[in-house]
Amino acid sequence: MNNAAVSTGLKSLSLSQRLIAGMLALFLGLTLLVGTGFAGDYRLHNGAHDTRHAMGFPCH
Repeated sequence: MNNAAVSTGLKSLSLSQRLIAGMLALFLGLTLLVGTGFAGDYRLHNGAHDTRHAMGFPCH
């Protein structure tokens, strides 16, 4: 991948566009984390639980 093209694309976004993209990414990530954490299926819940521990996040 060409680094010049990537940095040029990021510089063309305004501050408000970058903030909106960041907030959407944060919302999606939290939705996935919390949604699987409270999932009714024990496999999804245990997968999220083990992933949190593997990443170093305490969850209890």
